[in-house]
Amino acid sequence: MSTTRHLVNRRRRLATSPSRTTVAPAAHEEVAGEEVTEETTAPRGLPEPEPEAENEPEREPDPAPEPEPEADALTTPPRRPRLPAVLCVLTVLLGAFAAWAFASAASLRDEPTRQNTALTDIAATSEVKGRISEAVGAVFSYDYASPARSDRAAKTYLTGRAVQQHKDMLAEVRAQAPKQKLVLTTTVTGSGVEYLDGDRARLLIFADQSNTRTGKDEETTYAAAMFAVDAVRNGDTWRIAAIDTFTR
Repeated sequence: MSTTRHLVNRRRRLATSPSRTTVAPAAHEEVAGEEVTEETTAPRGLPEPEPEAENEPEREPDPAPEPEPEADALTTPPRRPRLPAVLCVLTVLLGAFAAWAFASAASLRDEPTRQNTALTDIAATSEVKGRISEAVGAVFSYDYASPARSDRAAKTYLTGRAVQQHKDMLAEVRAQAPKQKLVLTTTVTGSGVEYLDGDRARLLIFADQSNTRTGKDEETTYAAAMFAVDAVRNGDTWRIAAIDTFTR
């Protein structure tokens, strides 16, 4: 009796719990002399969901290739010159530049400023400055009591155009010297060699001059002078060849 009740309760539980799966016994059970067969089946499972298709981004179609523009005879870029032609042009240009540079260098060597050794030959520069300073002091000094001294200085230190220029510059002094008993003294205070090339030179002279009257009313006047001289060397002696007082 208990066995029958147990089977009834078991069936009720199976009926109220559809989600639970119970495996039916493989063989029939014998209850109270009766053959009872229990056939239970597991509840049908739900259909498996189909796999969702992956959301792949749609590919855009490749753009169609643009047609190449037709080449125009007027817009076609010119071809590059060949290498031999370029080398020929460069050779001609370099040759022209070399000729120009050689001619320019020759002209520079021929210019007097390029032959100036006043800045490089210190010994020669110092020599010409000393000799010309001495010559200027001698020829531009005059004593009414001994005019022959001025004449000897002119013969010793002057040559070329400077001989006549010196006479013209001291003409008035010579004329007034005996009456006023004039004594003219010139002292070089500074000099600079502007140009020096071998036996020729040009110098800028700065000098102070004092003119003294030794008569009854003694009077002395002072003046500064600036002028340029062209000098030439004759043997061991530098002479003044031209005098430039910067006046027309």
